[in-house]
Amino acid sequence: QVQLVESGGGLVQAGDSLRLSCAASGRTFMYMGWFRQAPGKERVFVADINWILSSNTYYADSVKGRFSISRDDAKNTIYLQMNSLNPEATAVYYCAASRVHTTNQRVIDSWGRGTLVNVSS
Repeated sequence: QVQLVESGGGLVQAGDSLRLSCAASGRTFMYMGWFRQAPGKERVFVADINWILSSNTYYADSVKGRFSISRDDAKNTIYLQMNSLNPEATAVYYCAASRVHTTNQRVIDSWGRGTLVNVSS
């Protein structure tokens, strides 16, 4: 089992940047990434990264060019750098671990508890 703990959420204004962190402990999975769930909507894929080949990253079309995912081996931590935030980014962001790359939340093996990002206009 892996434990995932997110941090870095908060209230920001449109156009601001924010960096989320997810610290992992326990077993490791091949992919780690982020999903988000806006109020009244389903949880959707944001980005993920291959833990071994960190150059293998995937992004939802809605965040390409503005969000960047990375990892720190020594700290067992992944990051999501979010730039040019808009109110549509308001959501609870969940850290996720899985054995394969997936955009399907049903395939995720482990979840963090989430961190709230609130972008005001």
